[in-house]
Amino acid sequence: MVVSPFPFVSVSGAPHERGRQYGSSVPEQVKLSIDLYGRQLAKFGYSAVEKSRLIKEFAKEIEAFGPHYIEEMRGIADGAGVAFEDIVMINARTEVIAKARLERGALSMEESELDDGCTGAVIMPERSATGTVIHGQNWDWKAECVETAVVLRVRRDDGPDFMTFVEAGGLARCGLNEAGVCITANYLESERDFRQAGVPLALIRRKVLEQEHFAFAVKAVATTPKACSNNMMLSTVEGFAIDFECAPDEAFQIYPSDGLIVHANHWISPIALAKLKDTGLVSVPESVYRDWRVRKLLDEAGAKLTTNDLKHAFFDNFLSPHAVCRPPRPAMSGNLSATVAMVIMEPARGMMEVAPLPALNRQFTRYSFTQEPVNVAVAAE
Repeated sequence: MVVSPFPFVSVSGAPHERGRQYGSSVPEQVKLSIDLYGRQLAKFGYSAVEKSRLIKEFAKEIEAFGPHYIEEMRGIADGAGVAFEDIVMINARTEVIAKARLERGALSMEESELDDGCTGAVIMPERSATGTVIHGQNWDWKAECVETAVVLRVRRDDGPDFMTFVEAGGLARCGLNEAGVCITANYLESERDFRQAGVPLALIRRKVLEQEHFAFAVKAVATTPKACSNNMMLSTVEGFAIDFECAPDEAFQIYPSDGLIVHANHWISPIALAKLKDTGLVSVPESVYRDWRVRKLLDEAGAKLTTNDLKHAFFDNFLSPHAVCRPPRPAMSGNLSATVAMVIMEPARGMMEVAPLPALNRQFTRYSFTQEPVNVAVAAE
């Protein structure tokens, strides 16, 4: 199977102009993203009017959080030749689909579209061969997203430039900025989810990437109200990292242990587990050994670790196909699920390496703030 690198999009200017450049660069990928999540709403029986009503609720939350996000989304819609509300849907897809499920009473696993995975890790400077932070993630989601994801570089006049690996039409997912702030995120679930309104997760991640100072990145993750749970892992080029297991109304801190943070898709904070119920393991039961495997492989690799060591851990196929590196397979909900991408970031070098479908492909593309993308050597077994 031939796997191509994700499209690279570089934009600049004011928010609407950046969005227009973005949308016009990858209009087909944006339309595929819209179709992917629009089909899910149609599956739940949403008419055009009902879909519009649902999405407008989230547009209000986004505009209150930052009007410039709305301007950028309007630009994406204009550039791609699609409806504005469909761009909002992409940026709030977790919340939109979940609320649709709740409204339609589609609560069984057979009706659920939630099969999000993700295994993330940070190697701290004391465990890094270069003495600098290494931060990475496997993104497990719908296999179709290998056709919809892009790497977006945003040059800004009002803050640090940033790069993000994201579904086309989205403002951010995981990434890093020129100030050396990195973020990855993992699915979590609890009984507190969708009992309150909140800022869509994608916009919180985008807010993080706009921050010049790490403290304000922490503030964005730890204090912004959310509609649902999520795990967000933050690091800084200055040599610090922290993981936040976020309930909608509370965030639980996890600090590095033995120079590592590793997280999959189940709650591990003792304080969190004493206060809430983990309801996500029905969707991702393999989570309980994915983070264990990554930590084990990193510890076995030695006292000083490289990006290749992190890649090797993320390529792990223990108990495949329910593994750290997931080949395309039928998910519990019936869709085709896979590790869509492996993302490795080195903030000290201002670089991000991304491999599509890593269970089938070991070729990475390197993206930076100063150069055009280049292919890098295939990672060794």
